[in-house]
Amino acid sequence: MNNNRYKILFVEDEENIRTFMSALLEANGYQVILAANCSEAKMMYFSYVPDLVILDLGLPDKDGSSFLSEVRSSDSTPFIVLSARSDESEKVRLLDLGANDFVTKPFGSAELLARVRTCLRNFCHSSDGGRLPGAKFTLMDMVIDYDARRIFLRGEEIKLTQTEYNIIALLSEHCGKMMTYSAIIKAVWREYPDDGNIKRLQVNMANIRKKLGLRPGNNKYIVNELGVGYRLQDES
Repeated sequence: MNNNRYKILFVEDEENIRTFMSALLEANGYQVILAANCSEAKMMYFSYVPDLVILDLGLPDKDGSSFLSEVRSSDSTPFIVLSARSDESEKVRLLDLGANDFVTKPFGSAELLARVRTCLRNFCHSSDGGRLPGAKFTLMDMVIDYDARRIFLRGEEIKLTQTEYNIIALLSEHCGKMMTYSAIIKAVWREYPDDGNIKRLQVNMANIRKKLGLRPGNNKYIVNELGVGYRLQDES
């Protein structure tokens, strides 16, 4: 895919950061739309329909999370949140609101560009088919056949339990997004998350990773952020 297809809305109140990031993103082939506050962001969002939003939280008129919450209620456009707030509970709150990724300030240009590429690439996976009749999800050498509820790795079927299948199918539908423990537990078990349910999820995920032939620390397919949740994506 050509990066020139992608429009990125960058929301940041500091003019020097807007100028720098606009130049950086445009130099890497993206079309950039700028906003300095939530009101401008909302106007630009619905006017230009961006492919990705990079959102700073500390905005002068409202907290950026209010814009995220408003848009997420009716759209699935990926969001990368920028924040100087690094505590785990804040990260979980924003991911549960619908953020696809969370980058703590200060950050490096190379890191942010990598997050942008991954977010856009993985969003294409989740937007191509979903659970439409006959739809399949492909990630590297793994294929999920939604109708048959079967998963194949390099052409060989991987035998998963019903719960294990439900977990990985859910992650595939949100490919590229860090899914919190809470979101997965509510979707798979329809229960309120507690320590017992989180442990049950971790055991199921360990079994899934083992069946996919993944050793501890290998982030191919599944990325685990301790205390936060899981993300399905390739290892790049």
